[in-house]
Formats: sequence, C-alpha cells, structure tokens
Amino acid sequence: MTMICVPIMVEEANAALLDASLAQAKGAELVEFRVDLLFEQRDEESLEVRTARVLDLVKESPLPCIVTCRPHWEGGEYHGDDDERISLYEALGTSDHPPAYIDVELATYTRSANIRQKVNLAVDHPKQQRNITTRLILSSHDFEGRPSDLTRKIIAMNDEPACSVVKIAYRARSIRDNLELFEILRDRQKPTIALGMGEFGTMSRILAPKFGGLLTFASLRSESTTAPGQPTIDELLNLYRFRSIKSSTKVYGIIGWPVTQSMSPLVHNAGFEAIGWDGVYVTMPVAADTNDAEASQTSFDVTISQMIEDKPLVFCGASVTIPHKEHAANLAIAGLLNDSYRDDPVKRIGAANTITQWWSEIEHDHRMCDGISLVNSDALAIRDLLQHTLGDLNAKKIALVGAGGVSKAAASCAARDGANVIVLNRTFSRAQELTEQILSHSEDGYLGTVQAINIEKLPSLIADAFINCTPVGMTSGPDPDGLSIPIPDMPPLPPETVFFDTVYNPIETPMLKAAKKRGYRTIDGVQMFVKQAEAQFELWTGQCAPVGLFDDLVRKKLSAEASD
Repeated sequence: MTMICVPIMVEEANAALLDASLAQAKGAELVEFRVDLLFEQRDEESLEVRTARVLDLVKESPLPCIVTCRPHWEGGEYHGDDDERISLYEALGTSDHPPAYIDVELATYTRSANIRQKVNLAVDHPKQQRNITTRLILSSHDFEGRPSDLTRKIIAMNDEPACSVVKIAYRARSIRDNLELFEILRDRQKPTIALGMGEFGTMSRILAPKFGGLLTFASLRSESTTAPGQPTIDELLNLYRFRSIKSSTKVYGIIGWPVTQSMSPLVHNAGFEAIGWDGVYVTMPVAADTNDAEASQTSFDVTISQMIEDKPLVFCGASVTIPHKEHAANLAIAGLLNDSYRDDPVKRIGAANTITQWWSEIEHDHRMCDGISLVNSDALAIRDLLQHTLGDLNAKKIALVGAGGVSKAAASCAARDGANVIVLNRTFSRAQELTEQILSHSEDGYLGTVQAINIEKLPSLIADAFINCTPVGMTSGPDPDGLSIPIPDMPPLPPETVFFDTVYNPIETPMLKAAKKRGYRTIDGVQMFVKQAEAQFELWTGQCAPVGLFDDLVRKKLSAEASD
C-alpha cells in the first residue's frame, strides 16, 4: 500500500508535534520532520544541544517519521555546517528512539567515504534490536526540470547496498514527465518514491498507488506545502479518493491551461464514488501558446498520443477546457480517430470538450485501444437549458457575447433549432469568423440564421435571450467586477427576457445580479457546468450521474469560497 506522508517544516518542536498528531488523525501513515531550521545554530548553542532537540522530537512523534535536514543547495533551509548535519544523522540512527527513515541527498552521500561511513552507521548499527530500525532514503531533487543524468542517479541509488529507498523528485514540465515517473515506479528494483514538482507534476502525486510508489507527500494545509504542486491530505483522501486507487483504476482528467481552479475533479470523483466506478479524475495541464496555434495543436496531440500509448495508465477520457477545445476538435491520431468519431456539433463548430477512449482487454493487463470519440457536451447543455427556459427555439432571437468555443457551441445548437442568432464580440472580425464557420454548415439542416454585429450596438439590442460567453465577471478572470452585458444601460425589456451566464464562479455574476434586479429570468453558469459534466459522466461510465449531486457539490463549494 502506498503511504501518505505529511511533511512538517519544524521551527518549534511542540507545534510540530501538534501537527504530527493532526496528520495522524487525518489518516497519514508517516510524517517527515524537516528539521532544517530546528537544527540551525542559535546563539552559541553546542552541537549536542541542537542534536538533542531533534532527538526529543523524534522520540515524542505520534507517527513513524522521516527526518530530513535539507541543505540550501538542494532546496532546503539549512545553511549550517555539513559535517554537523551528518553527525545528526549518526546520532539519530544510534539513539534508543530512531526515526523510521533518514533522507540523505545522493550528492551528499557520495561526497566522501567518511560521510558514507557515518550514514551507514546510522542505518545499520549493532545496538538496534528494535522491530523498526532506521532505513536510508537516498534522494535527488531538481527544481529546474528533469535532470540530464536521471538514469545514472537511479542506477547509483539502486547499486548502493545501504540504500533502502530510492527517491526522485524534479520539476515536471509536461504530462510526459509524469509518464516517465510512472515508468520509474514500474521498473523499480527497490521501494521507490518518484514525484513531479509543480502544477504539471500533481498527477504523479495522486496516481502514486496505481504504480506502486512507496509513498506520496501531502501537506496539512494549502499554505504549508513543502514542494510546489503538493496536494493537501484532505484533497488526496477526500477529493481524489486516494485509498481507492489501484493498478486497474481508469484515469480521467481536465485538460486545459490553466486547470487548477476547475470544479471538474470535485464532481466527477464524487460521481465515481457514488456509483462504485473504478476511476479517478485528475488535473492534466497542457500548456498553450496563444501566439502559435500550430505549436499548441502539436502539444495537445502529442500529449493525448502519449497518454494513449502508455497502456498501464489506462487513460479513458478527459474534459477539455480553454484554450484547447478547438485543438480537441482537430485532434488527429493515426488509426484511432477519423470524422466518424466526431459528433455533429464538433464537426459543425470546430470545438470539442469531451474525449472518450474505449479499451478492450485481450489478456490480463494487456489492453488495446479500440477508439476515441469527440463530443461537445457544452452544446448539449446549452440546448437543454434554452429549451427548458424558452420552449421551442424556432424564431427566437438569441444574442451571444463572445466568439470562443462556448459561443460557437451556443450559436450552432440554437441556429440548428431555428433561432436567429446574433454574435457580438470585442473584436468584430472574430465574430464574423464564427458566423462564417456556422454558415458553412448551413446545408446540414440549419433552420435559423446567424449574423455578426458590432459590439457597440449591444446596449440597444432586444432579444429573447442574452448569453455571456466571455470570462467577464469571473472571480479569477481579467475583469471580475465587470458587466459582460450592460444591463443598466439597456432600455426596459420584457420580463420574460432571459440572461444566461456561462461563467460559474461566482454563482451570481455581476451580470446576473443586474438582470435579477430588473426582474428578468436567469440561467447561471453552474446549471450549464452541471449539465455538461453530467453528459460527460454518462459517456464515460454508461450510467447517469447521481441526481442533484453535481449541482449540490458545486454550489456548496462556491458558496463556501465566497464566504471565506
């Protein structure tokens, strides 16, 4: 079983012991005491006094512990004498209450025969007649990226007889780095910890049990992480259902840039839990260059291809968000994907937000990809919500603000049902491009019309429904207090007029507040998010999402965040 270890940066022993007790209560099996600051010399203190502080801490620990005194040159806070640090390890290993592990950097361990002798004495001392003896973790950290000599370092750790655990951690730069870390775990010769740091590496921390990692690190609080990309223990256990992850677990995720604030992991993991589905949903950031569409498309295609080719990963699907919805629609993987796998809205609007992959198992643990489908569940959600609120869309006038992927979905589904769609965008040429793309499929059964008009005409516009498809009003967006549609400047409209915001955080955007103040009908972004997520869930599992679960989770989460 992959253990959860909570790292604690120790400045004061009593506070650290309280945190260790909290970690135990939350379900951790280990704590890592980072004693960099605790062991630093204060005034004229002797080595013996400083060592005693650490020994007492380990003795009182409520959980088995790793002791680490990380020097500044490998990302730590210790700036003192290195020989004294090694003496600390020797004292820990030969004490009556030794830690479960000491973590020593490979670069430190190999520096001299004297250091190796002292460290080896700490982990293999004849006085130790206890069931639990101190074991050596040899570690390598790179905060810049994948080390060029990674393979050499792993071989050196495995070849060292005193090394009980191999630990590799480096800053991940892409999904590919996670896949390599998983390969390191699968090919391990000794118990191994292999983790990616940073936003791109979070996936490696969550999926450690799928590939047999010895442990993963999780912080007690979001503000007390000891490495970038480290989840909290509550997130690991409750959001990602860490204890249920095993080698057979299917992997799903949210692909976008950025993706850290997405609500999708919350709803889909809860849905998997509710129906007993062997799956986990994680963040899958894929960087994009807004100035280089071709490079962004290539990055997206390569990422999907790599996840498919890594058969032990069992990648089964993904939600796709900004800025990759158009890239998903253009996805090309030889032999696996052709136009028959793209649903009609994807073909018409050139945007997809849902990838589904089917696997067949030929023999035990030998899988083959049967195919991939691309769906636009945004279009399905918008259509359902508009029909529920407006009834028959035929001849209805619907104004869209924005010209991105969501606007394309809204324009396509509304025009196909007979609505007269007006597209407004800050850059008029983009609105024109959208309308031209929709009209190019007019022979496919469109009953309504689509036209682009200048954004300056918005305040005087009269329509049955106005839909905001921009990030204006979004909590973390470029203009959180802005009005995407200038309702106060508009003439009075019929009370049955509908204002629909695709932004879901906050639940009540400035636009929706203004619409409610005038007595208009509204559709909030949570309704759309939930509808499209439920459609994805059904595609992936073949089962309906639990009734009301997704909506309840998102509203509670957003309300709690708003009150903080």
